[in-house]
Amino acid sequence: MDVENKNERLFYEIEAEKENWDVKHLNRQIHTFLFARLFKSKDKEGVLALTREGQNPQKPEDIIKNPYILDFIGIPDTRIFHESELETAIIANLQEFLLELGKGFAFVGRQKRMQFDDKYFYIDLVFYNCILKCYLLIDLKIGELTHQDIGQIDGYVRMFEEQYRQESDNPTIGLILCSNKKEAIVKYSVLNESKNIFASKYMLYLPTEEQLKLEIEKERKLIEEYLENKNE
Repeated sequence: MDVENKNERLFYEIEAEKENWDVKHLNRQIHTFLFARLFKSKDKEGVLALTREGQNPQKPEDIIKNPYILDFIGIPDTRIFHESELETAIIANLQEFLLELGKGFAFVGRQKRMQFDDKYFYIDLVFYNCILKCYLLIDLKIGELTHQDIGQIDGYVRMFEEQYRQESDNPTIGLILCSNKKEAIVKYSVLNESKNIFASKYMLYLPTEEQLKLEIEKERKLIEEYLENKNE
């Protein structure tokens, strides 16, 4: 493997053995910087755990990545498209999308309908994680993340919990996939308080190491600022 960092190399060795990755999939995980994308939300002990045990999801944040790399869906990053087209492209490449989501995911449905009073609401994509034993609701967004988007996914999760979650299921996770995630929106919203609502950026191309480093540094800065303010 062309991986110089010792800890990163150990992680890929463990994951390849545990998950029976073929060479093609191993190369994709390396080239999409899987270790770095998981690394961003880990403390020192968490990083060491990754290099000893590989990816071992135990809580909602363990299964969330940022960014998600969707180069396989075939939509050029320079072209204007609609959210429904993004959804259709994901469904057409569902196997690759499940691999990008990570461990333990099964597809449940698209445009899942929920009724509240006399109105109907539709969730773009619904998955179930067999390791955490919970549903994952994905809301696809073209453009910048807004407070309205966050309020919508929060409402979807609450409705889904009431209408579909069983007693044996753990709390439902809501994830907004957007093309641009504004830091201020994240900082001053329920995303900083909820353990089950998240927003991640998606990229339609393979990022360079420098691009990904900038993404991760921004995320870590947000987390650090939030923790500092919380402790004051």
